[in-house]
Amino acid sequence: MAPITLAVDAKGSDTPNRKRANLQLERNKSFASVSTGEEKPFDFLRTLFEGFIAGGTAGVVAARGGGQIVLKGLYSGLAGNLVGVLPASALFVGVYEPTKKKLLKIFPENLSAIAHLTSGAVGGLAASLIRVPTEVVKQRMQTRQFASAPDAVRLIVSKEGFKGLYAGYGSFLLRDLPFDAIQFCIYEQLRIGYKMAAQRDLNDPENAIIGAFAGALTGAITTPLDGSANQYNGIVDCVQTIIREEGPPALLKGIGPRVMWIGIGGSIFFGVLESTKRFLAQRLPIHPNTDSSKRD
Repeated sequence: MAPITLAVDAKGSDTPNRKRANLQLERNKSFASVSTGEEKPFDFLRTLFEGFIAGGTAGVVAARGGGQIVLKGLYSGLAGNLVGVLPASALFVGVYEPTKKKLLKIFPENLSAIAHLTSGAVGGLAASLIRVPTEVVKQRMQTRQFASAPDAVRLIVSKEGFKGLYAGYGSFLLRDLPFDAIQFCIYEQLRIGYKMAAQRDLNDPENAIIGAFAGALTGAITTPLDGSANQYNGIVDCVQTIIREEGPPALLKGIGPRVMWIGIGGSIFFGVLESTKRFLAQRLPIHPNTDSSKRD
């Protein structure tokens, strides 16, 4: 994504009418619009590689840090879950970053939120190929059915086939894709707005704070989707049953702890993500066709 630019007309030959037109144009732009200027084609493979490394690093650090802070000792299978976090997070960001940059070139500046929302959903869809089997194995291990994650995978495949690793795939997508799309959209839009106000790049603590806010807000918004649908006939039946038996407030049950641990995880994840992206951008050689000044 190109750095934020403010439209400042410094040509002394411009007429007052043209200046007024420029100012009016700026007022008509959305809060979080992005000026990309004359963009060069981005280096897809480099973006994919950097996203893969940054996402994997951020995912593991967030999972370990968040687990130690909030989830320590609350459930078994965390080790197996961590094994899946690295490739899932790497795949998510590896797909998200080039998708985001491509869509930002396609969509108008005032629709950048749609680009971020769509990219988050696409990244989540790609990561679900790893997330769902990881979730299935974790849940089976929590019930003490298997001694280790490799045993769980081997026995599930032998008894149920590979489709057994993707049990509940539809419910997972309905729960996690909205979360991914909303969280990354909120995060990116807040960063754009903050950059526009500060007129500079953000530092790691600022990225972490924005990540915490994006995570907490997304956690609150998606709390009704967080209930397990395994004991119901799908998401709709789950919602209807909960409302009928416990009332609408039950859909927000556990919102406090959920907002807290997702906020902590978002702070760690996005802080590490941006730090790793910046490190890779500084250390890796720049492709001749890549304009480093246009990088996000």
